Amino acid sequence: MNVYNNFARSTELLARAKKVIPSASQTYSKSYRYYCEGAAPAFIERGEGCRLWDVDGNSYIDYLLALGPVTLGYCDPVVDAAVECQLRKGMVFSQSSPLEVELAEKLVDIIPSAEMVRFVKNGSDATSSAVRLARAYTGRDLILSCGYHGMQDWYIGTSENNLGVPMAVQSLIKTFPYNDAAALDAMLQQYSGQVAAVIMEPVRTEEPAPGYLEKVRALADSHGVLLIFDEVVTGFRIALGGAQSHYGVTPDLTALGKGLANGMPLSAVVGRSDIMQLADEGAFVSLTFGGETLSLAAALATLDQLQKRDVFTHTWSLGNRFYEGMVSLVTRMGLNDVAYVAGTKIMPGLFFKPCGDASANDVLSLFQQEVISRGVLFLGVSYLCASHSEGDIDFTLSVFEEGLAKVALLKQGVPLQKLLRGESYRPVFKRNKT
Repeated sequence: MNVYNNFARSTELLARAKKVIPSASQTYSKSYRYYCEGAAPAFIERGEGCRLWDVDGNSYIDYLLALGPVTLGYCDPVVDAAVECQLRKGMVFSQSSPLEVELAEKLVDIIPSAEMVRFVKNGSDATSSAVRLARAYTGRDLILSCGYHGMQDWYIGTSENNLGVPMAVQSLIKTFPYNDAAALDAMLQQYSGQVAAVIMEPVRTEEPAPGYLEKVRALADSHGVLLIFDEVVTGFRIALGGAQSHYGVTPDLTALGKGLANGMPLSAVVGRSDIMQLADEGAFVSLTFGGETLSLAAALATLDQLQKRDVFTHTWSLGNRFYEGMVSLVTRMGLNDVAYVAGTKIMPGLFFKPCGDASANDVLSLFQQEVISRGVLFLGVSYLCASHSEGDIDFTLSVFEEGLAKVALLKQGVPLQKLLRGESYRPVFKRNKT
C-alpha cells in the first residue's frame, strides 16, 4: 500500500492562498483547516469517477464528492457531453430557455412536493427562497429550524458564526432538536400564531425515529404552519424523489441542490403551486443566472442517468457494506469507547470521541492523516456515487483498519505529538447542536 508524504505543491499554493483568500478556500469545509495541515493535500487538480488527484499527483478514493454534489462521478461522460453540446448553443440568453420548462416538468414528476419550480444557484438560495415564500403565504415572521440551512442572515444567526447578523433578524428564528416531536410541539404552542414555517433536514446523522416525520407533518398542519424540507443534501442521494419519497412524508416546500446536476451549480425551491405562485405576487425570487443553461442541461442528463443506471440500488448496497464494515472494525479493534459509526446506510459516518488528553478533533486528525496518506479522502460522513465499487469499499476498509490502529496506539497512551505529523482539525464553522 503506497503512503503519500509529498504535498510540496499544495504547501506552496496554500502559503499563497492564505494571503489573498479567507480560510484559503471559497468554502469553509474545503479549507485546509478541516484537514491535518501538512499531512494532507490542500488543492485538487482533477477528478474522474470516484477518484481525485491532488496538485502533487497523489490519487484518492473520494468520499466527500465535493461536499455531496457528485452523484454519478466526476467527469461523467454523459453529463459532460450534454454540457459541451449546450455550450455550443450558449450559456445564458435574454429570455428563458426551453430547458427550464423541461427540467421543471421533470422535477414535478419525481419530487412528491413539487407542483411548481424556481431555479436558483446554491443551497442557501433555495432555503432562503422557501422561507420567504412561507412568510409571504402565512403573513407570519417566526421560523423554527432543525439542521443546517446555509449562509443567509435568516439562518446563520442561530450559529456561533453570526457576526454581522442584526439581532432583530436573529430573534426571528428558533431551533428545535431532531427526533423530539414533543419539543417541537411545545415550541409551536409557545409561539402559537407567530410561526410561518418549520424548516428541517429530514435526515441528519441519525435515522428519523419511527413516526417522527409524520408527527412533524401533523404538528405543522395543526398549527397552520408550513413544513419545509431542506433536501439540499438528501435530494437525489437517498432516492430519486428525495427523503420525502423514501420516508413517505410530503412537505409543503422543498429546497433542493447539490446532487441535482452532478456538480454543476444548480439548486431549486419546489412546492405547492398556491405557495410558489407568490413569487409572481411580490415574494421576490429571481436570479440572473437561475436559468443558466449548462447547469440545466447537466441536471437533465444527471436525472436521466440516475434512473437508467439504477444508481440508488447500487449506492444503498455499497453503503450497507461500508457501514457494517466500519462497525465490525471498531468493535473488533476494541475501540467502541473512542470511535463510533453513525448516519444512514446511504451516508455512513465514522466519528470520534476524546481519548485521554486528545480531543475528538485531535483523534479525527490522527485517523484522517493515516487514511489520506494511504489514498482515501475522508472527513466524517461519507457520500457514495455511481462510480464507487465494492472493491473501493473493501480497499477503504483495509485503509481504515490502518488508521484505527494508530488511534489504538493513542488509546494505549502514546502521546498525540508522537503520532500526529500535521496540525489538528480546526473547523471554522460550528453548527448549532439542534
